[in-house]
Amino acid sequence: MKVLLIEDDREIIEAISLAFQIRWPEAKVVSTRLGKHGVELVETESPDIVILDLGLPDINGFEVLQQIRLFSHVPTIILTVRSDETDVVKGLEWGADDYITKPFRQMELLARVKALIRRRSPSEEEQLVYGRLRLDVTTGQLYQDGKEIALTVTESHILGHLMRNGGRVVTHSSLAEAVWGDDYPGAADSLKVHIRRLREKIEATPGNPKIILTRPGVGYFLAKPE
Repeated sequence: MKVLLIEDDREIIEAISLAFQIRWPEAKVVSTRLGKHGVELVETESPDIVILDLGLPDINGFEVLQQIRLFSHVPTIILTVRSDETDVVKGLEWGADDYITKPFRQMELLARVKALIRRRSPSEEEQLVYGRLRLDVTTGQLYQDGKEIALTVTESHILGHLMRNGGRVVTHSSLAEAVWGDDYPGAADSLKVHIRRLREKIEATPGNPKIILTRPGVGYFLAKPE
């Protein structure tokens, strides 16, 4: 397993590298302090996951994320001191799979990494079908009426969990646990952003959804197929 760490704080690089060395010794950590070099390493090193800081010395971390998403769906965790809600929403909307603020707990970071990696592992299921939606579980590719729709890892996992529940309401808590392995503070807000992005990809009118529906204060569910 290969981890790409795009971070300019030497102490954080050493702390994360040591945490992997102790708790996950088979993982290889590759690091760079420059965003442009990080984008190149995603292409040349083919990492299994990216941990990305926003405050980089050459280019903004959001720009790095945007460039990565032009050619790769590699799971990406933003790790930053920026805790403002607008930054969290922007990071998730631009394709980050998770967002963690500094200071952080090393064990929590490793747990989030493992959750994302586990979700990429092959499953006994190959495809999920629900109405006009067909999701390839192995690749995360979605097909709607024959049209291919690219999803992020998190979007794929959210939609897959909703499809497995066949129209039943899935609570915020159970959906967060299925996606991240934990119903952490702020998970419901993160889910809201991912659901909005999913609607923009599969709904004819995202502002008036007909496929992914909301049960206010409870969770989400898929409408019954026509």
